[in-house]
Amino acid sequence: MQTNFLSQQFNAGFLAENSTACPANATICDGTSCVLPDDNFNQTLSVVLSTVLTIMLALVMFSMGCNVDLKNFLRHIKRPWGIFVGFLCQFGIMPLTAFLLSLAFNVLPIQAVVVMIMGCCPGGTASNVIAYWVDGDMDLSISMTTCSTLLAMGMMPLCLFIYTKMWTDSDAIVLPYDSIGTSLVALVIPVSFGIFVNYKWPSKAKIILKVGSIVGAVLIVLIAVVGGILYRGSWIISPKLWIIGTIFPAAGYTLGFFLARVAGLSWHRCRTVSLETGMQNTQLCSTIVQLSFTPEQLELMFTFPLIYSIFQLLFALLILGGYRLYRRHRVKTKTDVEKTEQIEDSNSNAKINGGFVSDEMK
Repeated sequence: MQTNFLSQQFNAGFLAENSTACPANATICDGTSCVLPDDNFNQTLSVVLSTVLTIMLALVMFSMGCNVDLKNFLRHIKRPWGIFVGFLCQFGIMPLTAFLLSLAFNVLPIQAVVVMIMGCCPGGTASNVIAYWVDGDMDLSISMTTCSTLLAMGMMPLCLFIYTKMWTDSDAIVLPYDSIGTSLVALVIPVSFGIFVNYKWPSKAKIILKVGSIVGAVLIVLIAVVGGILYRGSWIISPKLWIIGTIFPAAGYTLGFFLARVAGLSWHRCRTVSLETGMQNTQLCSTIVQLSFTPEQLELMFTFPLIYSIFQLLFALLILGGYRLYRRHRVKTKTDVEKTEQIEDSNSNAKINGGFVSDEMK
């Protein structure tokens, strides 16, 4: 009896020290991978953080709306060429890219489905914040995010039906229309208030915008950290999904920019379309995945939305850093040219058109 007791103590100690051993309450455990069920702490933390993030997101979108000119916004709605290009990128390029990446890396059918779900999601609100920092067209950015979220109610089922037939029955995927509707309301209402404030009190809107842009940058980082906290458990997924999660957002940014340029959009609108294409609503993707699949299937795919969100943020920061360096170099070069021209004008004593400067030189 004592020998058995010592043996049990040894096994318990070994399991406690072994990092690959799963807890007793694990939903899935194969020795190297486990998924833990939600506990009270995780549920409480999720509710608290979701409330805080929702309030912060509403404030950020309100501040972004303060940078939207009502006339320009309505012009995009009346002449929606930029919105149409964004639509082609969002529901044309991204689902097709997801499909091709899934075929190229020959992932499991259930993993291909989660990649497709990510590719069919509408644009995320973080793109509006990054678009502001890269001097994008905020009127176009807000209108694209709003339209893609609205059109997602019809385009997501259509795209998933077309692309996932070879892997699974599209009826097995549950689309949370309430979550999509909530995202749309959370976007439209604060932005509308921001547009109204900018229309009535433009000087105050500028102050709100500066504060909101800083809060927005903090919010993007906070969402990434919170995502890491709430994805509890220790599981190992296929390295192929890590590779796809790296390539996919980079391809979205690149292809979105080039398609916008081919369509004849200006440079600042090309940057806007690029960000709107590559930055997906990863929270919506996570919701769809959790509603649609069993715990055994989640083991193979659950962390892909988090992987995508990490790399879409990293590439967005690289775009932001590259643009800031380019603008600083361009401003210096432009200043040097203007100084040289001023010296030549003063030496020749030729004052033309009362000092008028053409639009190309501004």
